[in-house]
Amino acid sequence: MTAHRDPDPITADLAELRRLLDVRTATVDGQLRLQAERCEQNTRDADELHARVMRLESRRWPLPSLVALTGLAALAATVWQLSGH
Repeated sequence: MTAHRDPDPITADLAELRRLLDVRTATVDGQLRLQAERCEQNTRDADELHARVMRLESRRWPLPSLVALTGLAALAATVWQLSGH
């Protein structure tokens, strides 16, 4: 009969450390992938928001143009009233 030799404690400790390192590395990799996905989504959201703001700004009436049109309308109404109508 042969006696079963116990594994070397140093070898067992090194195997456990390697397993823990593999688990931690996988955890960090997963977290980094998640952060990268969130970063990409935030970039897409920011680009979309920027495009929406640019569309809104291009469609709005600038205030100086509105003031000029109001002034012209008031001048036309005044001239019309002074002409006797």
